[in-house]
Amino acid sequence: MSNGDTADDGATTNERREAAREKARALRLQHKKKERRNRWLIQGGIAAVVIAALVIVAFVVVGANRPVGAGPLNMQSDGITLTKTNVAVGTPAIPAGGDPVPTVRDKKSSVVTIRIYLDYDCPICRDFEKGNATQIAGLLSSGAATIEIHPIAILDHLSQGTRYSSRAANAAACVANYSPGDFWAFNRAMYASQPAENTSGLTDQRITSIVRGAGVKNMDSIASCIAQEKFKSWVTAATDRATAGPLPDSSVKKLAGTPTILVNGLQYTASNWGSAADFAAFVVQVAGQSFNENSTATPTPTATPTPAPTK
Repeated sequence: MSNGDTADDGATTNERREAAREKARALRLQHKKKERRNRWLIQGGIAAVVIAALVIVAFVVVGANRPVGAGPLNMQSDGITLTKTNVAVGTPAIPAGGDPVPTVRDKKSSVVTIRIYLDYDCPICRDFEKGNATQIAGLLSSGAATIEIHPIAILDHLSQGTRYSSRAANAAACVANYSPGDFWAFNRAMYASQPAENTSGLTDQRITSIVRGAGVKNMDSIASCIAQEKFKSWVTAATDRATAGPLPDSSVKKLAGTPTILVNGLQYTASNWGSAADFAAFVVQVAGQSFNENSTATPTPTATPTPAPTK
């Protein structure tokens, strides 16, 4: 067939050849455009990842360098000291960016000092509170002991991302700041309503309801404090201080778990955390004398007047 010959479709050989070349050129052009588009997408994606990483790093750096806000009133040591179930020792707040001032124990006094580091999502803490609250209340009532409670948050990872431990510790700080004399009642109510392990914990609204139900005063201020998580940075700082250690007035290098309980600076360990008898025996051993609800009252330390709540 000559170059001028026509096929059955009416096109000459040259025409078919030229059409094939044109189609090939179009396919090459389309392929090149697709390659350029993919290259732009890849480069854009990489750029987006780099920018996102830089933003995250900047956020972490800024967060790490952000000054810690002021702590709550009556927790200058990172804990609140109670001399009775309804009487707290008043202290100034830890200033923004400041350090706590550990409570100085009078080693010549016969009054036993009990210090507890706890997490409101800790079931063992609940067991200890349930088994020993009545006994400790008796020691406080008789003047035989004081108790210093340190709320911390080491179990946030067990509340399905809701940070229940931190929010509950913030609520404790709110009560200490606005209604310190009701802290004991708050503490008991929180453990009575402790959520099950590995759940989302309690909402802020539910925490507020528990606080109100415990008879805590100044609820308007406390409800706002809980909702705004006013002492969030203090909770983080207090937890970091405890877990980094050392714990003041003790040989404990750092907090490894909750509850961590110190009696006159000596750490209490138990096989049955809910046993009042076991804890009483330890207190007797440490104090060197028998304590119970009917003990002759030892003069109670004079409590500093509680400062007015911060606004």
